[in-house]
Amino acid sequence: MAKPYNQVVLLGDSLFQFASEIKEGFSFQGALQSHCMRHLDVINRGFSGYNTANTLKLLPQMFLPPSPSNPRIEYLLVLLGANDACIDIPTNNQRVPMEKYKENLIKIIAHDHIKAHKPKVLLITPPPLDEIRIEVLDLAKGHPQATRQAENSAKYCETAREVAREVPGVILIDLQKAIMDKAIASTPDFDASGLPLGYPGSKRGYLEHLLPDGLHMSGESYEILFAAVKPHIGPFPEDKPVFPTWAQMNSEA
Repeated sequence: MAKPYNQVVLLGDSLFQFASEIKEGFSFQGALQSHCMRHLDVINRGFSGYNTANTLKLLPQMFLPPSPSNPRIEYLLVLLGANDACIDIPTNNQRVPMEKYKENLIKIIAHDHIKAHKPKVLLITPPPLDEIRIEVLDLAKGHPQATRQAENSAKYCETAREVAREVPGVILIDLQKAIMDKAIASTPDFDASGLPLGYPGSKRGYLEHLLPDGLHMSGESYEILFAAVKPHIGPFPEDKPVFPTWAQMNSEA
């Protein structure tokens, strides 16, 4: 019988779908697979545009319980909320109310098809939002206003933090804070007494580089995410990969 590798699963929206791409010479999924090489497979289930309601509805089709022929999910990384946080306007239907977002996150993490694998769960907040850039692009697409608001998106990030605090065993990866901290540190003239970067009436600052379109992450932002995630995955014994090393194979000949 074939011997499957167990898995690290990336479950989310476009922020994970695009994690497979090389941006500014860096691929988050590639770096994570390199970190797990010969021990775990990194499986990407990031779907552009999805919110927690979409994900929860299709979750039973995405993941089967573990079996001798079906690999076990050892690590589950969940990154959802950027689309849930859309505002309710006629030209966009992605919004999930904050209370329902929280309920859906908990249901995803506690789903029977997930619990059967007993994975280590890393819950990642959405990144910050650069509403200044979002508004320009959304108006150009024909929306009557920005589809997302920085202050509202920040509240969804706080809701994700609440879930991590309330659900036992869940590890929080505070991507919103990590990216904003980098943006502030790289914006020399930022006034901490004023509005946050990316808010209307403020400035974009270094968010211009970290979130080029105001929502999706640059290579540097994915590097920030990788640095936050890597300490929680592994370590792996070098002498015990899924399949033996060449030296181990040859010593048995």
